[in-house]
Amino acid sequence: MNNEMNTPQPQSTSPFDRWQSAKEWLRQNLKGDIVIWIIVALLSLTSMLIVYSATGTLAYQRGGGYPESFLFKHAFFTGIGLLVMWAVHRINYTYFSRLSRAALLISIPLLILVKVAGVTINGATRWLAIPGTGLTFQPADFARLALIANLAAMLAKRQRVQYDWQIFGKMILWVGIICFFIALTSTSTAVLLGFSCFLMLYIGRVPGKYLAVMVVSIGIAGATGLVVGQRLDTAQGRIERFLKRDEYQAKQGFIAIANGGTLGQGLGKSHQRNYLTQAYSDFIYAIIIEEYGIIGGIIIMILYAILLVRGVQNINETNRAFGGLLSAGLMLSIGLQAFTNMAVAVGIFPVTGQPLPLLSMGGTSVLFTCISLGIVLSVSRGDIEETNL
Repeated sequence: MNNEMNTPQPQSTSPFDRWQSAKEWLRQNLKGDIVIWIIVALLSLTSMLIVYSATGTLAYQRGGGYPESFLFKHAFFTGIGLLVMWAVHRINYTYFSRLSRAALLISIPLLILVKVAGVTINGATRWLAIPGTGLTFQPADFARLALIANLAAMLAKRQRVQYDWQIFGKMILWVGIICFFIALTSTSTAVLLGFSCFLMLYIGRVPGKYLAVMVVSIGIAGATGLVVGQRLDTAQGRIERFLKRDEYQAKQGFIAIANGGTLGQGLGKSHQRNYLTQAYSDFIYAIIIEEYGIIGGIIIMILYAILLVRGVQNINETNRAFGGLLSAGLMLSIGLQAFTNMAVAVGIFPVTGQPLPLLSMGGTSVLFTCISLGIVLSVSRGDIEETNL
């Protein structure tokens, strides 16, 4: 009896203690800008709801399959992407400066290969098949990441050096080459990347006369790629239909937005998902507004705006120019893509085929977005021992 009385009893853990333990675990494992972590989590969770709703018609068109199959696929890639983002954010971001030039050299043959042996999806040949996996990826995503990292490294090394045409010529050369090859298969991606690079040069305090030359050079490279590539007729047709307001997808998107009103139709009650062929990708923002209303659409827009601001603010919060420029460039790229997608949905821009980062259903595109965000978080950590670049 006495032995039983002396036996220590297990101590119960209060909700407060569990909350403190969870906070400590998060503090130890999720470093960097907590606001970015929260927004990424919110957008990822929202994507599960909206992709599940938007893929109902797609499942029916593909033989009466279950929408859950697309949800599981999207959840799988999102989960892998978040794991990769967590792993990347623990890496010293200065390593990406050393890898950027090699990555650029690798990206060029990949961009050429997609032109001659790419996989065509929805009328566009932008993907390469990964042998033995059944998966595809866009070399443009890899090239964009490599170019931004390399441009940030070149700008960082010259923050205290007076610019001349020899120094600036190397920057123009790389930006022009990559934008040219991307424009062969994706005009909008080349334009957005070129604009991101221009903004990086502006933030990097490049003199105005060089910026003017950059604009002309990017324009020539992109236009040449468009003319000799595969998207000239598509681009012309989209612009003409945009000016005439005669684009089928855009019309269906407008109807979805009109149906949404202020508060929306409710989760899973979209009607236009039955008519929008890219309801789960290019026009997912229209479905968001239809189901969650203008208020939901504004909240999504605000989240992306905060994400963009937090990434650009790293310029003032890091001790190295490379880290700030890298973070700003990557977040500008993600932000421009997001706002382009939303602008297309509401009729400001012609149809571009750009997905909404973290929200649209995707595979390797989600992965590259998460890699970019992981690098931004690495820069925002502020406790990494930095090395000279």
